[in-house]
Amino acid sequence: MENLNFKASSLKTPKLTKSSAETLAIEALNFLAAEPDRLDRFLALSGIGLENLRQAAAEPGFLAAILAHLAADEKLLLAFAAQSGHDASLALQAHDILSPPCERP
Repeated sequence: MENLNFKASSLKTPKLTKSSAETLAIEALNFLAAEPDRLDRFLALSGIGLENLRQAAAEPGFLAAILAHLAADEKLLLAFAAQSGHDASLALQAHDILSPPCERP
């Protein structure tokens, strides 16, 4: 029987730091803001008004919320990945890094 030597792929998803996850989330916000319909949908679903977007951006979890919004819409996530040149899985990894820990009762 032939011995098949499977090696791990040399293509790996890079490990993100918190800083690079934040940068990716800001890229995602710019992606949303580039098209008013995309931004309006994010604002409507998040309950954030355009007038308090800057204030909301300073809140913990805001950047994770942007990435959660992308993750909830595969078509939007893939469009972001195509435009940004990032693998879609990086947005999901960044979301996990930036998500605040769950509080337990």
